[in-house]
Amino acid sequence: MGVTPPDLRTRVGSVELPNPVMTASGTSGYGAELAPYGRLGALGAVVVKSLAADPWPGNPAPRVTEVGQGMLNSVGLAGPGLPAWLETELPRLSALQARVVVSIWGQRVSDFERVARLLAPVGATVVAVEVNVSCPNLEDRSRMFAQSASATAEAVEAARCGKPRWAKLSAAVADLTEIAAGALAGGAEALTLVNTLPGLSIDVERRRPSLGAGAGGLSGMPLHPVALRAVWEVRNAFSDTPIVGVGGVTSGREAIEFLMAGADAVQVGTAIFRDPRAPWRILAEIDRWCRRHHVGAVRDLVGVAQ
Repeated sequence: MGVTPPDLRTRVGSVELPNPVMTASGTSGYGAELAPYGRLGALGAVVVKSLAADPWPGNPAPRVTEVGQGMLNSVGLAGPGLPAWLETELPRLSALQARVVVSIWGQRVSDFERVARLLAPVGATVVAVEVNVSCPNLEDRSRMFAQSASATAEAVEAARCGKPRWAKLSAAVADLTEIAAGALAGGAEALTLVNTLPGLSIDVERRRPSLGAGAGGLSGMPLHPVALRAVWEVRNAFSDTPIVGVGGVTSGREAIEFLMAGADAVQVGTAIFRDPRAPWRILAEIDRWCRRHHVGAVRDLVGVAQ
């Protein structure tokens, strides 16, 4: 007699997902880039690279460099703009039966409003909007929105478009729970924790920073303990708030850690650069872990380490 398959279904607020594994923004392009490696519809959702209302050139090359088991990037939110994405990429994702989370960004509160207006008529393929507030606020001396509770609230509020809003926050703040409270006050249905941390790598042969823009955002395994603590801390402060954990998920084990810390779902990011099949592999590892430990439903793991 075989082992009963675990129930991998989960919810992030009002969004029902068949399983807790998503891609992370910026790691699988704007659309069906990963389709040759696995069935996109088999993942919880595909989170596309952050989009603004207008095309944006981003930072000078080089934009990515390895740092030990992690990665620094200074892509600078380069992108084709939301109108072009809606025309060229969303139809392909819809045809592949992917559930899509659109990551958006802006440099002013009004930019988030413009993006929201463009997203308002979009159909059911887009299940949520991830509001990336880890970008410079030109109306506040270019500090990140995510460094101010009030600015975070304003950006999230401006992104109202009829879809659930998930606020993607940074751990590079003095009190993450304060920023989380701002996001929730602005109307965020869920919190994505966390974005990259500021970092620097030096090319000692050139005696220059390794990245064209100088500093960049640190992701991958070095980020995992920071992100795990963020999820654990915010879950403790806001027991009923849906949370998505992201940072250093390379295996089912790290995903399970996020769930136990209080995340309802996880995102796989930097691991995709080394293994484009990583999201599907990690999903299979979660399934096997649950079978070995006689876990009937993945939801039973959420927050057990609190």
